[in-house]
Parts: sequence; structure tokens; C-alpha cells
Amino acid sequence: MELETKRLLLRPWRLEDADDMYELARDPEIGAGCGFNAHKSIEESRDIVRMFMDSRATFAVVPKDLGRVVGTAGLKLGDECSLGSSEDEGDIGYWIGKPFWGNGYAPEAVSALLKLAFEELRLKRVWAGYFDGNDRSKRVLEKRGFVYHHTNKDILWKLTGKVVTEHVMLCEQCI
Repeated sequence: MELETKRLLLRPWRLEDADDMYELARDPEIGAGCGFNAHKSIEESRDIVRMFMDSRATFAVVPKDLGRVVGTAGLKLGDECSLGSSEDEGDIGYWIGKPFWGNGYAPEAVSALLKLAFEELRLKRVWAGYFDGNDRSKRVLEKRGFVYHHTNKDILWKLTGKVVTEHVMLCEQCI
């Protein structure tokens, strides 16, 4: 499945995208804001790309004018969800590499995911979370109609082994 916006193609990940992933995900600031450790090798990025390739709705974010991966955006459904609790809910996650911040790619990718969630999959709710201090992600979600729901304080984040505070936002038919 592919999703298309005016400027973006959200397409399935390919193994050859691992180089782009590594260049972006090795930046510690990206991982810290998104809940993963900075990638230490191209092999690690390949493993992540393989995992994304097995996911139902995790997409490489590719600006049409650049033709290369600048980040990822995904929608988790059913038992994949970490925030939603029923079959008619999902949750989204995304990140854009630092060299591409400020271009509006994240809000545009989130809009495409919301369209998929509400118009095609007929979900009733979509959840998203961001870590304390990640104001960029908070703004992306607010721009797309998400509203604050609750905060999970001092939780152990399994991917990093760090204790974090996560703010959870909700979108109910906000497209």
C-alpha cells in the first residue's frame, strides 16, 4: 500500500532504504525525541528496515521532489497498538530526519495517516504520544487536530531503558 499527498509519497520500506535510515537515525537527537537509541551501524538500520517491511502500515516518507527517504510514519492497528485499546482504534508514530525539519513533512504525513485511518479503515479514534520536551511533535499533533488526553509519568521505555514522561493525545475524526 502507498499513500500520496501533494508533496509526499508514503511507501513501504525497502532494504535499499537502510542507507538513508542510517544517515538520519544515527543522530542522537532524533532517537531521544522518538524513543529509540541512535543507530550505531548500517546493519542496525537494515534490521529496523526489515522490521518495518513486515509491518502492515509503516511507511518510508519520501518527498516527491527529493526521491529519498527523509523519515518514517506509521499506523498501528489492533494488537500492534501501544496506546489504543479496541479494534476500532489505532495509534500513529513518526519521525523526520533533522536535516529536513521545518518543511512541513511531518504534519503532511500525519494527515495522510489520518485519512487512511478514518476514511478507509473506519477507525473511531487515533492516539499518538510524544515525550516530555518534544515540542515539535506536540505541535505536529495539534496542527492535525489532536487534543491532550493524559500523561504517563516516569515510565520505563523498553527500547532505550530510560525513564520518560509520555504525553498522550487523541484524535476523533479530526481530518
